[in-house]
Amino acid sequence: MNLYKDSPLFTQGSLLAVRQLLQTYDLSAKKSWGQNFLVDDGAYRAIVDGCQLSSEDLVVEIGAGLGTLSARILQTGASLIAVEREHDMCQVLQKELSSHPKFTLRQENALETDFSQLSQQSQKPMIVVGNLPYQIATPLMFRVLESRSLIRTIVFMLQAEVADRLVALPDTEHYGALSAQVQMLAQVKKIRKVGPGGFIPQPRVDSAIVRLTPYPKTRVPVKDIHSYRRVVQAAFSMRRKILRNTLRSLCFERTQHLLEKAQIDPQRRGETLSIEEFARLSDLFYSDFVESSENRNGSSCESLTNSNPS
Repeated sequence: MNLYKDSPLFTQGSLLAVRQLLQTYDLSAKKSWGQNFLVDDGAYRAIVDGCQLSSEDLVVEIGAGLGTLSARILQTGASLIAVEREHDMCQVLQKELSSHPKFTLRQENALETDFSQLSQQSQKPMIVVGNLPYQIATPLMFRVLESRSLIRTIVFMLQAEVADRLVALPDTEHYGALSAQVQMLAQVKKIRKVGPGGFIPQPRVDSAIVRLTPYPKTRVPVKDIHSYRRVVQAAFSMRRKILRNTLRSLCFERTQHLLEKAQIDPQRRGETLSIEEFARLSDLFYSDFVESSENRNGSSCESLTNSNPS
């Protein structure tokens, strides 16, 4: 077993460490896995600083890769659970870091990780970090946010375009369904932009580091979070179409009435609504659906309680 202190992860900068590990283990980035290895030391500092770690913290790292971020987290004294799916990366992590007393490796798909079970290993809310593969970043983010009551801080590296959508305000270019859904669950801040030169191999797009501070429940009270998501998704289903038309997919007969009851002009578009307005509107749709189902043995409105984030 290698001693972790002798690993290039602890003795060299990120660029040299990545190059040496790839050479030592005869590996290269796999396009099919969306692998791009971060080699920007400033970006690593921004991620770790954004976590605000102490020796009492438990960190869950999604997609630990070669362990370059893992080593920096361990240097803070925090305990680390590294979640990695790819076999070759797990072999590197096992050989380079398994001797560290605060390191645990789980070879599994992060989309199937039980974060509530992991949280039982700490008396404090955990921190979740990761350089997320671009193709599954959104579902991974929502998977983590399902356990937001157990999480203090989330710091992710994402495609810059996704980060722009996460922090976008109403009635701006990037504001959309993702903005309204995530901002309902967490406070979002963009920490740092990272260009293609910060990775090996270089991606074709810019990246950005974002910090999410989850709300224990939601940003504003809402009767049913699934109803909220369905209303948001419907409102943005036909961008630049007015709400009176986009929301008819949920409740054709009563859309106009519910919008007026929420004091929202039916001629407005989804991209102009604030989080608070979406919450108010979704509560009315939800209440109307429940009342209709109970009093009329069925409702003309589509069920609002089953939804997948988009």
